[in-house]
Amino acid sequence: MTTPRPVPDRAEVVVVGGGVMGASIAFHLAEAGVTDVLLLERDQLAAGSTSRCAGGVRAQFSDPVNVALGARGLDAFERFAVRPGQEIDLHQPGYLFLVTDPDDVPVFTESVALQNRMGVASQVLTAEQAAALSPGVVTDDVLMATFHHRDGYCSPESVVLGYATGARGHGATVRTGVEVTGIEVSGGDVTGVRTTAGTVATSTVVVAAGAWAQPLAATAGVHLPVTPLRRQILVTEPLDAATEALLPPTMPMTIDATSTFYLHREGPAVLLGMSYAAEEPGVKLGYSEAWLPDLMDAVERRCPTLGEVGMAQHWAGLYEVTPDHNALIGEAAGVSRVLYATGFSGHGFLQGPAVGEVVRDLYLGREPVVDVSSMSAERFAVAGGGRPERNIV
Repeated sequence: MTTPRPVPDRAEVVVVGGGVMGASIAFHLAEAGVTDVLLLERDQLAAGSTSRCAGGVRAQFSDPVNVALGARGLDAFERFAVRPGQEIDLHQPGYLFLVTDPDDVPVFTESVALQNRMGVASQVLTAEQAAALSPGVVTDDVLMATFHHRDGYCSPESVVLGYATGARGHGATVRTGVEVTGIEVSGGDVTGVRTTAGTVATSTVVVAAGAWAQPLAATAGVHLPVTPLRRQILVTEPLDAATEALLPPTMPMTIDATSTFYLHREGPAVLLGMSYAAEEPGVKLGYSEAWLPDLMDAVERRCPTLGEVGMAQHWAGLYEVTPDHNALIGEAAGVSRVLYATGFSGHGFLQGPAVGEVVRDLYLGREPVVDVSSMSAERFAVAGGGRPERNIV
């Protein structure tokens, strides 16, 4: 095992978490001229939820803040090869949501109207139009569909590598294999972080530790209501010619809005997954076959052609879930300065670019590029203060 390099004695800002959120924040801070930015990751970069996600990027949401963050993220992913300068294998066949529950029809109709008002060119489609885009998917019960042609998917590991490399290029320090065990506070002010490689003096900590954010923030007396929840993904064997004709490389990321079953092409194969209603919260990273009956039922109903295709890979990762399935972004009240970006409930990867800009602006004390004041963790201290997102996968 390689011994990690020592950590600096002091840093202006310590960012905890080496996934897309932490790497993006470190990059945007360093790019803005913040000196002595230190990014700490207890494992390898992208080793947590980022490397275990489906890599989807989209702007189709029901909440205006999420629409804004997603749209800004799409812009950044499209320019990623130039800034920060990394190929990310971006594919943009679109996202296609299939709506089968009558109660969801007004929700998705209103969401498209909101997205259009905000400059996102999403569309309402008929079942026949949806079938033309994803010919291998059953649409006989589809009441409507929504589609945005710029949505898609890319390589999460490459995105993190690009941001981390860019952060280093602007003077930031990145250390892996270093776990942050606590945040030190004196008189209501942050004074440092305790790590497995020593204590680092700092006046600012950014908690971007995903599913592990809650216990870390608690060491500073900050409550972040984040619950880890396992989600699992399968990748099939390469498709034969007949199956590929039904599930072509041009097919969009296709999601059954009711069951959350989704699939998209992954090279010569197909990647698929869905939520599992019986999953219990907790840090569980091992793969479990308990969800397979539910998944196979969804496959048989929505894409039966996949039932004849063998499975080649599988893995498990963690969603970082909040009570309203919306992110926690802001600065802690009562402790100066603990900033946080966590609890994205499955859409953190796609929002990483924009949230990095937002946290940069919060640190610098300027108006954020997206107003995230409604995403403060303080919203849960008020009865009815949640802000539900309806377009959850």
